[in-house]
Amino acid sequence: MIIILLVVFVICLLLRFPIAFSLGISCMAFLIFNGTDLIIMPMKMYSGIDVFVLLSIPGFIIAGNLMNQGGLTSKIIKFCNHLIGHVPGGLALANIGSSMLFAGISGTAISDTASIGSVMIPAMKKEGYDADFACAVTASSSTVGPIIPPSVPMIIAATLSGLSVGKLFLAGALPGLLLGVAMLALTYYIAKKRKYPKYKRSSFKQIFTGFIDTFWSLLMTIIILFGIIGGVFTPTEASIIAVLYAFLVGTFVYKRLNFKKTMAILIDAMKTSASLMVLIGFANLFGYILVSEKVPHEISNMILGFSDNKYVVLLLINLLLILVGTFMETIAALLILFPILLKVALSVDIDPIHFAIIALLNLIIGLTTPPLGVCLFVASGIGKVPLEKVSKANLPYLGISFLVLILITLFPQITLFLPDLFMGD
Repeated sequence: MIIILLVVFVICLLLRFPIAFSLGISCMAFLIFNGTDLIIMPMKMYSGIDVFVLLSIPGFIIAGNLMNQGGLTSKIIKFCNHLIGHVPGGLALANIGSSMLFAGISGTAISDTASIGSVMIPAMKKEGYDADFACAVTASSSTVGPIIPPSVPMIIAATLSGLSVGKLFLAGALPGLLLGVAMLALTYYIAKKRKYPKYKRSSFKQIFTGFIDTFWSLLMTIIILFGIIGGVFTPTEASIIAVLYAFLVGTFVYKRLNFKKTMAILIDAMKTSASLMVLIGFANLFGYILVSEKVPHEISNMILGFSDNKYVVLLLINLLLILVGTFMETIAALLILFPILLKVALSVDIDPIHFAIIALLNLIIGLTTPPLGVCLFVASGIGKVPLEKVSKANLPYLGISFLVLILITLFPQITLFLPDLFMGD
Protein backbone atom coordinates (compact mmCIF):
# COMPACT_ATOMS: atom_id res chain seq x y z
CA MET A 1 0.00 0.00 0.00
CA ILE A 2 2.88 2.38 0.71
CA ILE A 3 3.68 2.41 -3.01
CA ILE A 4 0.38 4.27 -3.61
CA LEU A 5 1.48 7.02 -1.21
CA LEU A 6 4.87 7.43 -2.87
CA VAL A 7 3.64 7.20 -6.48
CA VAL A 8 0.88 9.79 -5.96
CA PHE A 9 3.35 12.06 -4.12
CA VAL A 10 5.89 11.88 -6.98
CA ILE A 11 3.18 12.44 -9.62
CA CYS A 12 1.96 15.54 -7.79
CA LEU A 13 5.52 16.88 -7.61
CA LEU A 14 6.02 16.28 -11.33
CA LEU A 15 2.76 18.15 -12.00
CA ARG A 16 4.27 21.04 -10.00
CA PHE A 17 1.74 20.92 -7.16
CA PRO A 18 2.91 22.75 -4.02
CA ILE A 19 4.68 20.41 -1.60
CA ALA A 20 1.90 20.77 1.02
CA PHE A 21 -0.82 19.76 -1.46
CA SER A 22 1.35 16.92 -2.79
CA LEU A 23 1.64 15.55 0.74
CA GLY A 24 -2.08 16.01 1.44
CA ILE A 25 -3.31 14.41 -1.80
CA SER A 26 -0.94 11.44 -1.50
CA CYS A 27 -1.98 10.87 2.13
CA MET A 28 -5.67 11.01 1.22
CA ALA A 29 -5.14 8.56 -1.66
CA PHE A 30 -3.37 6.15 0.69
CA LEU A 31 -6.07 6.37 3.37
CA ILE A 32 -8.86 5.81 0.83
CA PHE A 33 -7.18 2.78 -0.75
CA ASN A 34 -6.31 1.45 2.70
CA GLY A 35 -9.92 1.81 3.90
CA THR A 36 -8.91 4.07 6.79
CA ASP A 37 -11.43 6.54 8.25
CA LEU A 38 -10.55 10.00 6.87
CA ILE A 39 -11.14 11.54 10.31
CA ILE A 40 -7.49 10.63 10.93
CA MET A 41 -6.45 13.47 8.58
CA PRO A 42 -7.56 16.48 10.65
CA MET A 43 -6.57 14.69 13.87
CA LYS A 44 -2.97 14.10 12.79
CA MET A 45 -2.69 17.49 11.09
CA TYR A 46 -3.79 19.26 14.27
CA SER A 47 -1.47 17.22 16.48
CA GLY A 48 1.38 18.20 14.16
CA ILE A 49 0.86 21.93 14.61
CA ASP A 50 -0.31 21.83 18.25
CA VAL A 51 3.22 22.53 19.49
CA PHE A 52 3.96 25.65 21.52
CA VAL A 53 7.40 26.35 20.03
CA LEU A 54 5.89 26.53 16.51
CA LEU A 55 4.21 29.78 17.55
CA SER A 56 7.65 31.36 17.32
CA ILE A 57 7.78 30.89 13.54
CA PRO A 58 5.16 33.56 12.64
CA GLY A 59 6.92 35.89 15.08
CA PHE A 60 10.34 35.48 13.48
CA ILE A 61 8.82 35.82 10.00
CA ILE A 62 7.13 39.10 10.98
CA ALA A 63 10.29 40.38 12.70
CA GLY A 64 12.42 39.58 9.66
CA ASN A 65 10.01 41.33 7.30
CA LEU A 66 9.76 44.36 9.58
CA MET A 67 13.54 44.72 9.73
CA ASN A 68 13.88 44.18 5.98
CA GLN A 69 11.20 46.70 5.05
CA GLY A 70 12.48 48.99 7.78
CA GLY A 71 15.75 49.50 5.89
CA LEU A 72 17.93 46.83 7.47
CA THR A 73 19.16 45.25 4.24
CA SER A 74 20.45 48.48 2.71
CA LYS A 75 22.16 49.52 5.96
CA ILE A 76 23.90 46.17 6.37
CA ILE A 77 25.12 46.29 2.75
CA LYS A 78 26.34 49.88 3.24
CA PHE A 79 28.21 48.94 6.42
CA CYS A 80 29.85 45.91 4.77
CA ASN A 81 30.92 48.08 1.84
CA HIS A 82 32.54 50.57 4.24
CA LEU A 83 34.27 47.74 6.07
CA ILE A 84 35.67 45.64 3.20
CA GLY A 85 34.76 47.52 0.00
CA HIS A 86 38.40 48.62 -0.52
CA VAL A 87 39.57 45.00 -0.86
CA PRO A 88 39.73 43.52 -4.39
CA GLY A 89 36.27 42.20 -5.13
CA GLY A 90 34.98 44.30 -2.25
CA LEU A 91 31.38 44.37 -3.44
CA ALA A 92 31.30 40.57 -3.73
CA LEU A 93 32.84 40.26 -0.26
CA ALA A 94 30.26 42.74 1.04
CA ASN A 95 27.58 40.52 -0.51
CA ILE A 96 28.75 37.56 1.59
CA GLY A 97 29.28 39.71 4.69
CA SER A 98 25.75 41.07 4.33
CA SER A 99 24.38 37.52 4.19
CA MET A 100 26.25 36.61 7.36
CA LEU A 101 24.87 39.65 9.18
CA PHE A 102 21.41 39.35 7.63
CA ALA A 103 21.34 35.65 8.60
CA GLY A 104 20.35 36.40 12.16
CA ILE A 105 17.30 38.31 10.98
CA SER A 106 15.86 36.31 8.09
CA GLY A 107 16.70 32.74 9.10
CA THR A 108 15.86 31.39 5.63
CA ALA A 109 18.07 31.04 2.55
CA ILE A 110 15.50 31.95 -0.09
CA SER A 111 14.51 35.23 1.61
CA ASP A 112 18.22 36.09 1.90
CA THR A 113 18.76 35.46 -1.84
CA ALA A 114 15.73 37.55 -2.80
CA SER A 115 16.34 40.44 -0.37
CA ILE A 116 20.09 40.91 -0.74
CA GLY A 117 20.18 39.73 -4.34
CA SER A 118 17.71 42.37 -5.49
CA VAL A 119 20.18 45.02 -4.31
CA MET A 120 23.58 43.41 -4.79
CA ILE A 121 23.27 41.57 -8.13
CA PRO A 122 22.36 44.71 -10.17
CA ALA A 123 25.03 46.70 -8.28
CA MET A 124 27.73 44.09 -8.99
CA LYS A 125 26.78 43.91 -12.68
CA LYS A 126 26.95 47.71 -12.90
CA GLU A 127 30.43 47.73 -11.32
CA GLY A 128 31.79 45.28 -13.91
CA TYR A 129 31.42 41.90 -12.22
CA ASP A 130 30.43 38.96 -14.40
CA ALA A 131 26.66 38.50 -14.08
CA ASP A 132 26.87 34.74 -13.51
CA PHE A 133 29.47 35.27 -10.76
CA ALA A 134 27.26 37.88 -9.05
CA CYS A 135 24.33 35.45 -9.05
CA ALA A 136 26.47 32.55 -7.81
CA VAL A 137 27.93 34.56 -4.90
CA THR A 138 24.47 35.71 -3.84
CA ALA A 139 22.89 32.24 -4.01
CA SER A 140 25.76 30.49 -2.22
CA SER A 141 26.17 33.04 0.56
CA SER A 142 22.45 32.77 1.32
CA THR A 143 23.04 29.24 2.62
CA VAL A 144 24.78 30.77 5.65
CA GLY A 145 21.45 32.26 6.81
CA PRO A 146 19.70 29.18 8.18
CA ILE A 147 22.88 27.97 9.92
CA ILE A 148 23.74 31.14 11.87
CA PRO A 149 21.03 31.59 14.55
CA PRO A 150 18.21 32.36 14.92
CA SER A 151 16.98 29.91 12.30
CA VAL A 152 13.48 28.79 11.33
CA PRO A 153 14.67 25.32 10.15
CA MET A 154 16.41 24.82 13.50
CA ILE A 155 13.13 25.54 15.32
CA ILE A 156 11.41 22.96 13.09
CA ALA A 157 14.15 20.40 13.81
CA ALA A 158 13.83 21.02 17.55
CA THR A 159 10.05 20.57 17.33
CA LEU A 160 10.41 17.26 15.50
CA SER A 161 13.00 15.82 17.85
CA GLY A 162 12.52 17.43 21.25
CA LEU A 163 16.03 18.91 21.11
CA SER A 164 16.82 22.21 22.80
CA VAL A 165 16.34 25.21 20.51
CA GLY A 166 19.05 27.07 22.42
CA LYS A 167 21.57 24.25 21.92
CA LEU A 168 20.78 24.05 18.21
CA PHE A 169 21.23 27.81 17.86
CA LEU A 170 24.64 27.62 19.56
CA ALA A 171 25.63 24.55 17.54
CA GLY A 172 25.03 26.41 14.27
CA ALA A 173 27.15 29.46 15.12
CA LEU A 174 30.65 28.09 14.44
CA PRO A 175 29.69 26.07 11.32
CA GLY A 176 27.91 29.15 9.95
CA LEU A 177 30.94 31.36 10.55
CA LEU A 178 33.26 28.70 9.08
CA LEU A 179 31.12 28.50 5.94
CA GLY A 180 30.99 32.29 5.61
CA VAL A 181 34.75 32.75 6.10
CA ALA A 182 35.51 29.99 3.58
CA MET A 183 33.33 31.75 1.01
CA LEU A 184 35.03 35.08 1.72
CA ALA A 185 38.45 33.50 1.11
CA LEU A 186 37.33 31.89 -2.16
CA THR A 187 35.74 35.14 -3.36
CA TYR A 188 38.90 37.12 -2.59
CA TYR A 189 40.97 34.62 -4.60
CA ILE A 190 38.61 34.77 -7.60
CA ALA A 191 38.41 38.57 -7.41
CA LYS A 192 42.20 38.94 -7.42
CA LYS A 193 42.53 36.50 -10.32
CA ARG A 194 39.87 38.24 -12.44
CA LYS A 195 40.89 41.76 -11.33
CA TYR A 196 37.43 42.74 -10.12
CA PRO A 197 37.06 46.37 -8.97
CA LYS A 198 37.41 47.75 -5.48
CA TYR A 199 36.18 50.92 -3.78
CA LYS A 200 38.16 53.69 -2.17
CA ARG A 201 38.99 52.90 1.46
CA SER A 202 36.34 54.33 3.82
CA SER A 203 37.32 56.63 6.65
CA PHE A 204 37.04 55.54 10.28
CA LYS A 205 34.12 57.95 10.68
CA GLN A 206 32.22 56.31 7.81
CA ILE A 207 32.85 52.83 9.24
CA PHE A 208 31.78 53.92 12.73
CA THR A 209 28.64 55.62 11.43
CA GLY A 210 27.78 52.52 9.41
CA PHE A 211 28.26 50.36 12.49
CA ILE A 212 25.97 52.55 14.58
CA ASP A 213 23.29 52.37 11.89
CA THR A 214 23.59 48.58 11.72
CA PHE A 215 24.04 48.07 15.46
CA TRP A 216 20.34 48.37 16.24
CA SER A 217 19.60 45.57 13.83
CA LEU A 218 22.33 43.26 15.11
CA LEU A 219 21.33 43.92 18.71
CA MET A 220 18.06 42.09 18.05
CA THR A 221 19.96 38.89 17.21
CA ILE A 222 22.05 39.23 20.37
CA ILE A 223 18.94 39.74 22.52
CA ILE A 224 17.18 36.74 20.99
CA LEU A 225 20.15 34.36 21.13
CA PHE A 226 21.38 35.12 24.64
CA GLY A 227 17.84 35.50 25.96
CA ILE A 228 17.00 31.94 24.89
CA ILE A 229 20.36 30.49 25.95
CA GLY A 230 20.22 32.25 29.32
CA GLY A 231 16.72 30.97 29.98
CA VAL A 232 15.30 34.50 30.17
CA PHE A 233 12.55 33.61 27.72
CA THR A 234 11.38 30.75 25.49
CA PRO A 235 11.80 30.79 21.69
CA THR A 236 8.12 31.74 21.35
CA GLU A 237 8.49 34.64 23.78
CA ALA A 238 11.71 35.63 21.99
CA SER A 239 9.86 35.86 18.66
CA ILE A 240 7.31 38.28 20.16
CA ILE A 241 10.08 40.40 21.67
CA ALA A 242 11.76 40.39 18.24
CA VAL A 243 8.55 41.67 16.61
CA LEU A 244 8.17 44.51 19.12
CA TYR A 245 11.86 45.41 18.84
CA ALA A 246 11.81 45.31 15.03
CA PHE A 247 8.70 47.48 14.91
CA LEU A 248 10.16 50.09 17.29
CA VAL A 249 13.54 50.20 15.50
CA GLY A 250 11.97 50.32 12.03
CA THR A 251 9.52 53.04 13.05
CA PHE A 252 11.48 55.29 15.40
CA VAL A 253 15.18 54.60 14.66
CA TYR A 254 15.27 53.90 10.91
CA LYS A 255 11.95 55.73 10.33
CA ARG A 256 11.09 53.55 7.34
CA LEU A 257 7.92 51.89 8.62
CA ASN A 258 4.42 53.31 8.56
CA PHE A 259 0.93 51.92 9.08
CA LYS A 260 0.48 50.90 5.44
CA LYS A 261 3.82 49.05 5.25
CA THR A 262 3.24 47.37 8.61
CA MET A 263 -0.19 46.07 7.58
CA ALA A 264 1.24 44.73 4.31
CA ILE A 265 4.00 42.96 6.28
CA LEU A 266 1.47 41.41 8.68
CA ILE A 267 -0.70 40.15 5.80
CA ASP A 268 2.31 38.69 4.00
CA ALA A 269 3.50 37.03 7.23
CA MET A 270 0.05 35.54 7.81
CA LYS A 271 0.07 34.00 4.32
CA THR A 272 3.58 32.60 4.79
CA SER A 273 2.83 31.26 8.28
CA ALA A 274 -0.47 29.70 7.20
CA SER A 275 1.13 27.89 4.25
CA LEU A 276 3.94 26.69 6.52
CA MET A 277 1.50 25.39 9.15
CA VAL A 278 -0.48 23.52 6.48
CA LEU A 279 2.78 21.99 5.28
CA ILE A 280 3.71 20.94 8.84
CA GLY A 281 0.24 19.46 9.39
CA PHE A 282 0.30 17.38 6.21
CA ALA A 283 3.91 16.35 6.86
CA ASN A 284 2.89 15.04 10.29
CA LEU A 285 0.14 12.96 8.65
CA PHE A 286 2.65 11.75 6.03
CA GLY A 287 5.06 10.80 8.80
CA TYR A 288 2.32 8.97 10.72
CA ILE A 289 1.57 6.84 7.65
CA LEU A 290 5.25 6.09 7.09
CA VAL A 291 5.65 4.99 10.73
CA SER A 292 2.47 2.88 10.63
CA GLU A 293 3.83 1.13 7.54
CA LYS A 294 7.23 0.63 9.24
CA VAL A 295 9.07 2.63 6.55
CA PRO A 296 11.54 4.24 9.03
CA HIS A 297 12.45 0.76 10.28
CA GLU A 298 13.06 -0.46 6.72
CA ILE A 299 15.17 2.61 5.84
CA SER A 300 17.16 2.15 9.03
CA ASN A 301 17.81 -1.51 8.23
CA MET A 302 18.78 -0.62 4.66
CA ILE A 303 21.33 2.00 5.73
CA LEU A 304 22.70 -0.10 8.59
CA GLY A 305 22.84 -3.07 6.21
CA PHE A 306 25.72 -1.35 4.42
CA SER A 307 27.64 -0.67 7.61
CA ASP A 308 27.22 0.11 11.29
CA ASN A 309 30.24 2.41 11.23
CA LYS A 310 28.92 5.86 12.09
CA TYR A 311 31.07 7.64 9.51
CA VAL A 312 29.83 5.37 6.72
CA VAL A 313 26.26 5.93 7.96
CA LEU A 314 26.82 9.69 7.93
CA LEU A 315 28.23 9.50 4.39
CA LEU A 316 25.12 7.66 3.17
CA ILE A 317 22.83 10.10 4.96
CA ASN A 318 24.76 13.07 3.53
CA LEU A 319 24.36 11.74 -0.01
CA LEU A 320 20.63 11.14 0.50
CA LEU A 321 19.97 14.59 1.98
CA ILE A 322 21.98 16.43 -0.67
CA LEU A 323 19.97 14.64 -3.36
CA VAL A 324 16.63 15.39 -1.67
CA GLY A 325 17.60 19.01 -0.93
CA THR A 326 18.25 19.55 -4.64
CA PHE A 327 14.59 19.20 -5.60
CA MET A 328 12.69 19.74 -2.34
CA GLU A 329 12.35 22.84 -0.17
CA THR A 330 14.37 22.66 3.07
CA ILE A 331 11.53 22.63 5.61
CA ALA A 332 9.45 20.10 3.65
CA ALA A 333 12.43 17.73 3.38
CA LEU A 334 13.22 18.26 7.05
CA LEU A 335 9.68 17.41 8.12
CA ILE A 336 9.61 14.19 6.10
CA LEU A 337 13.13 12.82 6.60
CA PHE A 338 14.61 14.25 9.80
CA PRO A 339 12.73 12.09 12.35
CA ILE A 340 13.48 8.94 10.32
CA LEU A 341 17.19 9.63 9.86
CA LEU A 342 17.65 10.85 13.43
CA LYS A 343 16.73 7.36 14.67
CA VAL A 344 19.34 5.87 12.36
CA ALA A 345 21.94 8.34 13.65
CA LEU A 346 21.12 7.60 17.28
CA SER A 347 21.45 3.87 16.65
CA VAL A 348 25.15 4.34 15.84
CA ASP A 349 25.80 6.78 18.72
CA ILE A 350 25.85 10.03 16.74
CA ASP A 351 25.09 13.04 18.94
CA PRO A 352 21.60 14.34 18.03
CA ILE A 353 22.68 18.02 18.08
CA HIS A 354 25.63 17.22 15.82
CA PHE A 355 23.39 15.25 13.46
CA ALA A 356 20.78 18.02 13.33
CA ILE A 357 23.33 20.57 12.09
CA ILE A 358 24.69 18.09 9.53
CA ALA A 359 21.17 17.42 8.24
CA LEU A 360 20.32 21.13 8.04
CA LEU A 361 23.54 22.01 6.21
CA ASN A 362 22.97 19.19 3.72
CA LEU A 363 19.47 20.32 2.85
CA ILE A 364 20.49 23.98 2.63
CA ILE A 365 23.42 23.20 0.33
CA GLY A 366 20.87 21.40 -1.83
CA LEU A 367 19.23 24.78 -2.48
CA THR A 368 22.28 25.72 -4.58
CA THR A 369 22.87 22.33 -6.18
CA PRO A 370 22.09 22.10 -9.92
CA PRO A 371 19.88 21.41 -11.72
CA LEU A 372 16.97 22.23 -9.37
CA GLY A 373 18.48 24.34 -6.57
CA VAL A 374 15.81 26.89 -5.60
CA CYS A 375 18.25 29.68 -4.64
CA LEU A 376 19.94 29.33 -8.04
CA PHE A 377 16.57 29.89 -9.72
CA VAL A 378 15.90 33.01 -7.62
CA ALA A 379 19.37 34.49 -8.27
CA SER A 380 19.30 33.74 -12.01
CA GLY A 381 15.88 35.37 -12.23
CA ILE A 382 17.10 38.55 -10.53
CA GLY A 383 20.28 38.69 -12.60
CA LYS A 384 18.55 37.64 -15.84
CA VAL A 385 21.25 35.02 -16.41
CA PRO A 386 20.61 31.49 -17.76
CA LEU A 387 20.48 28.91 -14.98
CA GLU A 388 23.20 26.84 -16.65
CA LYS A 389 25.71 29.71 -16.44
CA VAL A 390 24.85 30.43 -12.80
CA SER A 391 25.18 26.73 -11.93
CA LYS A 392 28.62 26.57 -13.57
CA ALA A 393 29.81 29.73 -11.79
CA ASN A 394 28.52 28.29 -8.52
CA LEU A 395 30.62 25.09 -8.69
CA PRO A 396 33.62 26.50 -6.72
CA TYR A 397 31.25 27.65 -3.95
CA LEU A 398 29.55 24.27 -3.99
CA GLY A 399 32.99 22.69 -3.52
CA ILE A 400 33.68 24.96 -0.52
CA SER A 401 30.29 24.09 0.99
CA PHE A 402 30.99 20.37 0.64
CA LEU A 403 34.41 20.84 2.24
CA VAL A 404 32.84 22.58 5.26
CA LEU A 405 30.20 19.84 5.44
CA ILE A 406 32.94 17.18 5.52
CA LEU A 407 34.79 19.03 8.30
CA ILE A 408 31.62 19.36 10.37
CA THR A 409 30.81 15.68 9.81
CA LEU A 410 34.27 14.43 10.80
CA PHE A 411 34.86 16.82 13.71
CA PRO A 412 31.76 16.96 15.96
CA GLN A 413 33.34 19.52 18.29
CA ILE A 414 32.90 22.23 15.66
CA THR A 415 29.18 22.00 16.37
CA LEU A 416 29.24 20.82 19.98
CA PHE A 417 31.85 23.16 21.49
CA LEU A 418 29.54 26.12 22.15
CA PRO A 419 26.52 24.07 23.36
CA ASP A 420 28.81 22.17 25.75
CA LEU A 421 30.43 25.40 26.91
CA PHE A 422 27.26 27.38 27.61
CA MET A 423 24.55 24.75 28.11
CA GLY A 424 26.42 21.58 29.03
CA ASP A 425 24.70 19.25 31.47
